[in-house]
Amino acid sequence: MEVVDFGQFRLIRVLLLCLLTVNPSLSAKAKPSASSAADPDYVSALAAANRFLHAWQTQDHETGLLMLTNTARHHTSEDRLQEFFSPGPATQQAFEISRGRKLKAGRYAFPVALFEIREDQRWIHPRFSQIIVIRTGIDDWAIDKLP
Repeated sequence: MEVVDFGQFRLIRVLLLCLLTVNPSLSAKAKPSASSAADPDYVSALAAANRFLHAWQTQDHETGLLMLTNTARHHTSEDRLQEFFSPGPATQQAFEISRGRKLKAGRYAFPVALFEIREDQRWIHPRFSQIIVIRTGIDDWAIDKLP
């Protein structure tokens, strides 16, 4: 006759119970919420923000300036624009665009993080800001506020 170790049997039961309760939650697919749906205007505004920040990243002054609204140009000094599009030498730049929000029809705000690193730096701290994108025509979007 074999002796059964009830302590070991209890441990196995507890482990099986844990696996059965945890596993369904891991394998279940979460349904996207209604707030995660994006309208066509949101996508167009996000694309414009991405194009503008890519111009910043590649130091493409012309593209960046063409994407600014008259309001943004008038509220930003020439020195500030020059500084924004012309970082120091040997600088590597990158950006992150977070989920934006609709401010009103044809106007969106996107939180952004701008990263700039020079050869002599080991660590960097991102500069957090936001970019405002507005509809200026049927399929035209422009930057109304620099980050």
